[in-house]
Amino acid sequence: MSSSSDNILTLTGIHALHKTQDELVSIFHKELNKGMHGLCFSPYLSGQKPGEQLTEAQIRRRIEIIKPYAKWIRSFSCTDGNEMIPRIAKEYGIKTLVGAWLGTDEEINEREITNLIQLAKDGYADVVAVGNEVMYRGDLSESELLVYIYRVKNEIKGIPVGYVDAYYQFEDRPNITKACDIILANCYPFWEGCSIDYSLLYMKDMYNRTLKIAKGKKVIVSETGWPNVGEEFYGAEPSFKNALKYFINTQQWSREDQVEVFYFSSFDEAWKIDDEGDVGAFWGLWDMNEKLKY
Repeated sequence: MSSSSDNILTLTGIHALHKTQDELVSIFHKELNKGMHGLCFSPYLSGQKPGEQLTEAQIRRRIEIIKPYAKWIRSFSCTDGNEMIPRIAKEYGIKTLVGAWLGTDEEINEREITNLIQLAKDGYADVVAVGNEVMYRGDLSESELLVYIYRVKNEIKGIPVGYVDAYYQFEDRPNITKACDIILANCYPFWEGCSIDYSLLYMKDMYNRTLKIAKGKKVIVSETGWPNVGEEFYGAEPSFKNALKYFINTQQWSREDQVEVFYFSSFDEAWKIDDEGDVGAFWGLWDMNEKLKY
């Protein structure tokens, strides 16, 4: 008869509670070298933040770093140089989930949507996302967001159109779920205070809840990850070992159950501290100096 401790080990997928840090690092490298489905792309260098102009050189350099490890790349905006990300990614044979960032500024939203449509028509988008966590932040009303989604769907043919938000938003907003060709769900056990011991089970539950309301539409985990530095969030503890465990479990689950996952994130970005506190800057697999952290 198994003990509760054994059950926890089973749930973590890699018996991670028995692994030393060195063993976890070794497994991490094996998983990384097998390749991920996708990575969320972090373009901002130290001192930069959204709204500032990106250069082609910095985007190209970072795409070259992650190219050996990811089949897909996810971008979050189509302005201020972000529109170069899918173009450059395609040069390197990487598929693209291209996002338009929608907020409270109608003029910026218009530029985002116009550029998103153009990128798709030019062949640089394999999937498009009309907005990211707009409902979660409350930047637009549901009806305003739906206008943008249907506009993009009417302009773009043959490319799946979706919207990115926390998994439960798709349960709560059936009109948005209905509008999407594909469901792009952010699943973060960390931000719901889940202990690392149960995090894989919790993420599977988030995914399965989304599958249930998707009614046959494909569900992609558009973001998930675990920070390695920062303050504990209820039962969720950032640490070097926990970040390794979460990455390994996620990649093994993604591969074994054929779930398409975009891991968050590629590089650490300091500007996120303003929105997320001290953990915000430490979600990357690479640090701000573009060195692999593990």
